[in-house]
Amino acid sequence: MVYLDLSTLDFVTAELSFTLLDSITDKDPAVQEQICSSLCSLGEARPGETLHACEEYLRQHDKLAHPYRTKILRAMETVLSSHIHEVDKDTTAVVILLASSEMTRTKELDCDWQQAASSVLVAVGKQFINQVMEEVLSRFQPGILPHSSVLHTLASLSVSNAFGMVPFLPSILSTMLPMLGMAKQDALKVVFCCALQHFSESTLEYLANLDQAPDPTVRKDTFATDIFGAYEVLFHHWLQSRDAKLRLAVVAALGPMSHLLPSDKLEEQLPKLLPAVLGLYKKHAETFQISKSLGQILEAAVSVGSRALEAQLDALLVTLHAQICVPVESSSPLVMSSQKEVLRCFTVLACCSPDRLLGFLLPRLDTNNERLRLGTLQILRHIINSAAAQMEAKKPFILSSMRLPLLDTNSKVKRAVVQVISAMAHHGYLEQPGGEVMVDYIVQQCALPPEEPQKPGPDGEDLAADSVRAVSVRTLYLVSTTVDRMNSVLWPYLLEFLTPVRFTAALTPLCRSLVHLALKRQEAGADAFLVQYNSNANLPSPFAMTTRLLVVSSNPYLGDGRGAASLRLLKVMHRNIHPLLGQRWETTVPVLLEYLDEHTAETLSLKEWEEKLLVFLRDTLAVVSDNTWICQLSQEMCKQLPSYSGTPQEKNFLYKCIGTTLGAASSKEVVRKHLRELLDTARYQEEAEQEGLACCFGICAIAHLEDTLAQLEDFVRSDVFRKSVGIFSIFKDRSEHEVERMKSSLILCYGHVAAQAPRELMLAKVESDILRSMFQCFNTKVLGIKVETKDPALKLCLVQSLCMVSQAMCSSAQASSFHFSRKAELVAQMMEFIRAEPPDCLRTPIRKKAMLACTYLVNLEPALEEQAQADVIHSCLQSVMVLPPEAEGEDGVYQEPLYLDTVCALEDLLTSLLQQNMTPQGLQIMVEHLSPWIKSPRGHERARALGLGACLLQFFLEHLHVSTLVPFHNLGLLVGLFAPRCADTLTTTRQEAVGCVHSLLYLQLGYEGFSRDHRDDVAERLLSLKDSLVHPDPTILFHTCHSIAQVIAKRLPSDQLISLLLTMFESLGDPDKNCSRAATVMINCLLKERGNVLLEKVPEIVSVLRAKLQDTQEEHVLPAAQHSVYLLASQHCEAVASSLLGSPLPFDSYTCALWRALAVEPSLTTQVLGLLLEKMSRDVPFKESRAFLLGSTADRVATLLPLAATCALYEVLSAPSSGTVVLELYPQLFVALLLRVSCTLGVQLPRNLQGKERKSTSPARAARSLDPCSSAVDALQALLLRGGSQDVLRCVELEGGWELLKTSAGHEDGVAQLASAMAKHAGPRLPLVMKALVSTQSCVYEIQRVTSTAFLAELLNNNVINDLMLLEPLLDNLTGRLKDSSASVRRLVLRGLANIASGSPDKVQAHGPQLMTAMVSGLDDGDEPHSLVALEAMVGLARLLDLVEPWDLRLVLLHTTIRIRPFFDSEKVEFRTASIRLFGHLNKACHGDCEDVFLEQVVGGLVPLLLHLRDPQAPVTSACKFALCMCVPHLDCAELAAAFYKYLQEGRSVHFGEFLNSTCKHLMHHFPDLLGRLVSTNLFYFKSSWDDVRAAAPMFTGFLVLHAEPEQKPQVDLEQLIVALQLLLKDPVPEVREKAAETLGRLVKFA
Repeated sequence: MVYLDLSTLDFVTAELSFTLLDSITDKDPAVQEQICSSLCSLGEARPGETLHACEEYLRQHDKLAHPYRTKILRAMETVLSSHIHEVDKDTTAVVILLASSEMTRTKELDCDWQQAASSVLVAVGKQFINQVMEEVLSRFQPGILPHSSVLHTLASLSVSNAFGMVPFLPSILSTMLPMLGMAKQDALKVVFCCALQHFSESTLEYLANLDQAPDPTVRKDTFATDIFGAYEVLFHHWLQSRDAKLRLAVVAALGPMSHLLPSDKLEEQLPKLLPAVLGLYKKHAETFQISKSLGQILEAAVSVGSRALEAQLDALLVTLHAQICVPVESSSPLVMSSQKEVLRCFTVLACCSPDRLLGFLLPRLDTNNERLRLGTLQILRHIINSAAAQMEAKKPFILSSMRLPLLDTNSKVKRAVVQVISAMAHHGYLEQPGGEVMVDYIVQQCALPPEEPQKPGPDGEDLAADSVRAVSVRTLYLVSTTVDRMNSVLWPYLLEFLTPVRFTAALTPLCRSLVHLALKRQEAGADAFLVQYNSNANLPSPFAMTTRLLVVSSNPYLGDGRGAASLRLLKVMHRNIHPLLGQRWETTVPVLLEYLDEHTAETLSLKEWEEKLLVFLRDTLAVVSDNTWICQLSQEMCKQLPSYSGTPQEKNFLYKCIGTTLGAASSKEVVRKHLRELLDTARYQEEAEQEGLACCFGICAIAHLEDTLAQLEDFVRSDVFRKSVGIFSIFKDRSEHEVERMKSSLILCYGHVAAQAPRELMLAKVESDILRSMFQCFNTKVLGIKVETKDPALKLCLVQSLCMVSQAMCSSAQASSFHFSRKAELVAQMMEFIRAEPPDCLRTPIRKKAMLACTYLVNLEPALEEQAQADVIHSCLQSVMVLPPEAEGEDGVYQEPLYLDTVCALEDLLTSLLQQNMTPQGLQIMVEHLSPWIKSPRGHERARALGLGACLLQFFLEHLHVSTLVPFHNLGLLVGLFAPRCADTLTTTRQEAVGCVHSLLYLQLGYEGFSRDHRDDVAERLLSLKDSLVHPDPTILFHTCHSIAQVIAKRLPSDQLISLLLTMFESLGDPDKNCSRAATVMINCLLKERGNVLLEKVPEIVSVLRAKLQDTQEEHVLPAAQHSVYLLASQHCEAVASSLLGSPLPFDSYTCALWRALAVEPSLTTQVLGLLLEKMSRDVPFKESRAFLLGSTADRVATLLPLAATCALYEVLSAPSSGTVVLELYPQLFVALLLRVSCTLGVQLPRNLQGKERKSTSPARAARSLDPCSSAVDALQALLLRGGSQDVLRCVELEGGWELLKTSAGHEDGVAQLASAMAKHAGPRLPLVMKALVSTQSCVYEIQRVTSTAFLAELLNNNVINDLMLLEPLLDNLTGRLKDSSASVRRLVLRGLANIASGSPDKVQAHGPQLMTAMVSGLDDGDEPHSLVALEAMVGLARLLDLVEPWDLRLVLLHTTIRIRPFFDSEKVEFRTASIRLFGHLNKACHGDCEDVFLEQVVGGLVPLLLHLRDPQAPVTSACKFALCMCVPHLDCAELAAAFYKYLQEGRSVHFGEFLNSTCKHLMHHFPDLLGRLVSTNLFYFKSSWDDVRAAAPMFTGFLVLHAEPEQKPQVDLEQLIVALQLLLKDPVPEVREKAAETLGRLVKFA
């Protein structure tokens, strides 16, 4: 880098500036930005010097590329913008010359470089306008075309400093004017135009603020001549250019220039100017500038009262109208702004020529062209709002012109019309004649159906009908509530829209608006509120309004909550409906509204809501109590029925309202008349209407039973059914269908009449009238023969109605004395219906309804015959039980609610039948019907049967009345049927079975004479066992079954025992295997508990057992063979064991079971275990075999005898009965198996066994792996389990230790976890285990020494060793192993010695010298740079330091610190982490006496620790946080300590820059003398191999410099630092270069 004469500059600032400037060409944009930012930072501190440096650099480097020159100039602009007041005139002069030179060096136009230079001049010009203008004007000489950037600069100066520039404008304009003719390039002409535009705008701003201007004498005339001269050139010459950009620039300039033209000249030019500007619309797609300038020209013309404007109006209107009507392709801000400018032009024209404007616009509303109509409506809305005064007299014309737009069906036009009407409403248009048409239109749009959002159309807009409706709803509410003048227009006119069905969708907004208007009227007075129906023929009557609002409230959440809105309007209109309703509705309506608020559409029960509305209606009718009024209301309700044909639910509700109203009427003639009309006019084809009509008749029958039945009878007798019979049969099918529907409706009517009518009156009519008429409708006679219909709908209606009739009869007070002669007939009919239902699906509720009807019928007299009862039970069970698990309807939809209701109906029917015979025999009959289903191979059928059985037993128990003590003779049979089901595969079935057994035992107690409220402790145990059956675990299930059997055994009478056993023997062959096993468990338990009473029955029992064992080849046959082996082994243990060991490997399941049989008796088990240990240790654990290639690694292959012995040990140890012997041999077994695990790591099976294990698919084979190591681990686990160390087993399992034990990589950790678990959960066993392990120090196999050392080392991690007085011998044994030839053994020894810190911390001081000596020797172990022994020593030292005596620590402190320091920057993350964490512990431990000794080490380690916070490895970062927090107390700085504790909390993410900044601030404040040392240490890390650390080092340096005082400058070798930073500026990592540049910017402090 070449330096110039810097006598006027600070040398360091210059050097820093030039260093940064030299790097401005960096390829990374972020680095470039940082360099510019650093330059700006230099400028903040030394603005003058930095500006000089930039100027010198640019002058020195002429060939520097334009983009980089631009960045430097931008930095200069930033400095000038912030510090222009601090820059002296000399510097300003230099900068002005530089910027002027840079700006004009190239002739290219619109170059970023030129613009940057121009911006520098503009920044200077804000303060030094005269100096800048002097330089710029020197390049703006008369007769010479100026550089485009000069013009651009003048224009920018006029914008940024209007008050300073305007005094120069006369001379500038006079100089510029001749140049306009000289300009040949279009680009230069554009610049001239921009300059003239900004000159004109700044002049207008100046003239508008003369009171603040420096020269208030300036006048518009001063510029008129020059501006007109410029206008001549621009308009007559340049505007004709073919260059679109130039034309836009010209028109942009003409707008503000027009305000400065002389009035006469403007008047003279308008006839030419306006057409020329309008003509530009055809040439340009982007019209914002044209519209803006046109608006300015029109404002200028109007301001001078131009007459020429009148002649241009037509052309203006046509062109501007076309601009509004043009389709908008986007909603960009520029397009929207252009539209606003065009509308501003219309506002100007509306103010000066309203008649001409309307004469142009209004006829265009009649066009059928969508775009023209939309545009016209948009303009009309705008001028209604913006030119209200001028439009006041034109209101009638504007209203009449809206006739055709109101008929347009286009959604976009509709929305525009609604917006126009909204504007009209605010300005009084709707009060004019014809205004009601506009209100009608708004309501029509509110009634549009809400639609799904549509995809955007081709023009990019989404204008669906829903959008129109939403706008209309908002408009109606806004007009009703905020425009007071609209009250008289809307009230009561809006009431007319309530009843017509086509306005249903608009009800909610209508009601809300009417409520608001009505409340206003109420405030005005009673007379203003009352509606004059006589003078308003179109208004709905009070009856029509009441009916309409009540019916639409039945579905309250439709249409944005029309229910609440309708009820509120009804409440407000009470005086107009009936004068007596006000007080009552004040209390009842709010309750309904509150109910709606508490619910949503999802949670509301429509049935409950309708009932509330009907109660409200009944209450209203009771309050009115006027028959004439009630009859008129009922007439209106009937009149409105056809209106709801499209909404079945609402029509259904209206029928209920009619029934309620007729019920309140006292005129029987009116009731009969309306009922007949309903029958004549009903739409029987619709199912909802059938139900509604039936409900109406039922409700009416409450008060008018005779009249209701009479009308139904008359209708049935009429020839209405015969109307379908005609000569021509072409319509026969349709007519027959209609007749069937009519019959269905009539049958339903009779059912509802029976259900609702007074019971006493109904019983007298039920057989003679109701049932006779129902079956008359149901049956058809052909040639005199009765034929039943096959129509399922008619059948369902009959069943439903019969169900209602039966229920009504049963609920009557006279039911017990009523003799129902047609009972058997009806029951048989119901059974036919049930049997006709398809067995594979649940399509209709016929099953449910028919069973419910039978449930009520069976309770009536006379009683059913026995065979009829059996037929009912069989048919109903068959119909329900065979249904698929998931009952589906005919449409494939899951019918769970219908299925559950059907099952409930079946339960009710069966309990009703049981109630007829409440004896053990009656109960057995019911259970016998269930028995095939209870034993079904299909689970869902068993579950249903058990559920029904539980229900029947519970019912029987609850209704049990024992007058004399009689035996419950079939108890054993029933218990034997239910008890095995306690182990069913289905949880629900199991629990139901327990419930059944529980009920049976209480039935027995009842028959024994105990009271019903007696609670038996034994039987109650069943309920506690019920929860255990939730678990699918067979062990839990069968254990629970055993407990259940114990309960049964205690409460079962002796005479029932054999029948119970025989029944259970039958269950051994149950298709459900669980139930079969449960039967064996229960049989064994019963035999054990009660076998003493079965002496005489033993032959029978044995015979049955033998037969069942032959039939069922199940696992529970095997115990007999196990017992045989046990007997044999008691006499010949060794021979049996040898024979079993000779069995092929892997052992099959039978062999394994036989091994387990040898653990039944302790003395035998002791012999077997000793024998197996001897076999396992007799032979070598493996043999080595090599592959064919010489030099290949030898494979280790397991020997067979130890492997077989290991497998056998597992089986024996798995037997629960071996526990006593295992406790005696625990130490020998544990050590032998642990060492067996270690010596089988990586050992393979012999090849013959490998193939056998892979290919074995026999079910008799064991599921366990034969892998040598896995089998040893399994045996060790079995030992722990059997030896009472379950907690050890579970603890190791939770931590994954067993899997680790089997792998070479994780074996040590697995051993450690096992040792830890033993110490925690099996401490008393450790002395003998340790004694056995100590003897393994001389093992031949290294892996066995490693395993034993790892186990012993981990024991020291637990205090139990100290409690057991094993610490000293264990320490001595481990210390002796420090000389072992295996590095792994030595490493584990160090780990064990360090474990004392956590296991026996109170003993560390006593053994401190011994421990410290071992650890320090470990630091020096071997010559490897990354010795794992050294790593273990560092980790161990960190654990021990806090516990040793200070004197012991002082002896090794410095040696240790110096020894670990190189590891801070180790390439291995483990060494960095351990050394840094140890350094933290050394700091923590040496607080006090040795602080002075260690302070130097703290200072030396500060920089590495801070920088390694950016280490790529998280463990290193965490260690640094800890070490720094331990170091900081040595520095004795509270602020620094607070910062460390704030930012370095574990788990908190560190914002490194913020933390480092804070740290450097405190360091430099309290330890300024450390600056040089810290900086030099950072320099070392400038070459770090980690990118983040290398980037952090210069940042650290920068923050140090930032917070250092200038007087500390001598500590820093600035030249060396700058050179190092210069090197970093060439680093391949952009972040490093960026931080280096940032730091260079901060070095200005030392300049």
